[in-house]
Amino acid sequence: MDHGATIPPDAPPTPGPLLFARYAYPPNERGYCGPSDGRALLEYGSAGVVDGGLEDIAKAFTGAWPYLDLIAREAGIPDPLDSRVVEAYWIGNPLLDRIDVTHLGHSLRDRFGPRSGSSWSYLAETIPAGARPHHSFHVFGVYPWVGMLRGDHGDHPLQVLDRCRIRSGRVVAAQGDSVVVRSRPLTFDGMRLELGPEMEETAVVGVDGYAFVHDLQPGDWVSLHWDWVCDRITDVQRRRLAQYTHHHVEMTNEHLAHPGPHLAMS
Repeated sequence: MDHGATIPPDAPPTPGPLLFARYAYPPNERGYCGPSDGRALLEYGSAGVVDGGLEDIAKAFTGAWPYLDLIAREAGIPDPLDSRVVEAYWIGNPLLDRIDVTHLGHSLRDRFGPRSGSSWSYLAETIPAGARPHHSFHVFGVYPWVGMLRGDHGDHPLQVLDRCRIRSGRVVAAQGDSVVVRSRPLTFDGMRLELGPEMEETAVVGVDGYAFVHDLQPGDWVSLHWDWVCDRITDVQRRRLAQYTHHHVEMTNEHLAHPGPHLAMS
């Protein structure tokens, strides 16, 4: 059986700032978060250059940076852009399970309490229920799109939730600046969010000579954010990403099934 290319076990980890640039670029390109100079992220992530300019750009991501800072402080790691911290936020790793729930609650309260009004009650309920400072929590628990699933918005909220979460895919074919991957899309039946059967999709590897990942082969596992391939990932990383995504999807389904406390405060 062809298991595809593997990442050598002794391969050095991608420096944290570069890893951050790879995952932050796709939504930034669309104007969803971070500073306006998305081209700089693309150039940094492709060239493999780390300097103070890249770190300044990362700090301007007011959605992601506080999570990185919290994860680093809880783990006793001085640098929020340490590769272990960046991986924990985007993909997931054991650092997330070391987060003190009270510290997470205080961080979320300070960031979102003043501007979320009555909806803070729902966000607050998720913290003792097992929320982790993972990107999937921010997508499903903080962004407003889950609340729009049952409205008159068509498929747009589901599409945004699906594209915005970090997801894994397995390369089927690679050609030029794009690859065909098999991945499991997010589905919604009116009551629950689920991961549906595998489907093929085309993802961007590079543009104008810039790319984050090179020499992809059929069988490789990759991580995807919006329409971009962000990284080649290991099987362990794939399982961790699935674990934390499933955890926060199930928390979201609990909210969708029992919305009473949130509705009463709305």
